Amino acid sequence: MMRYPILALLAFLPLVQGCVPLVVGGAAATTAVVANDRRTVGTMTEDENIEIRVAGRLRDRYGNDLNVSPTSYNRTVLLTGQAPDAKTRTEAETIARSVQNVRNVFNEIAVAGASSLTSRSNDSIITSKVKGRLVDSGKINAIHIKVVTDNGIVYLMGLVNRQEADAATAVARTTSGVQKVVRAFEYIN
Repeated sequence: MMRYPILALLAFLPLVQGCVPLVVGGAAATTAVVANDRRTVGTMTEDENIEIRVAGRLRDRYGNDLNVSPTSYNRTVLLTGQAPDAKTRTEAETIARSVQNVRNVFNEIAVAGASSLTSRSNDSIITSKVKGRLVDSGKINAIHIKVVTDNGIVYLMGLVNRQEADAATAVARTTSGVQKVVRAFEYIN
């Protein structure tokens, strides 16, 4: 009875042998990021959980009628996107603040209609360009900076010293397509 699943597994193994380097390489890259991040593993995990909980509560309250993205870094939440009115913008911040372990909220939600797919695609490209330029600059470890772009505005988060903050800001400001840079850093000595 147990022979058939084992035979099926053995027959399948040659097909996935190329995946092993990808899995091992992905694990090594993740380990490098965790080892170099200034946040603890617990805080990194908590940031992921905060993002999920805030997004879930916003979705429960507004369904698909709200275009807001929460980003958490060191238990500080950045809210970006668009709300139809000031009341909804304020309510979204209240919801984010109510999530357990959230220390601070930067409410950067614009009162406007939802951005277009083209605008969101452009924002993704800008984020990638800024991240790439941070790596290329050699002035800062890009792992220490979280880059979020919404409507051409680049938001920078991270645990950094003043020199790193200034270097990251200079890189972001001189990246093509960036309309404005907003610093949401937490400073260390």
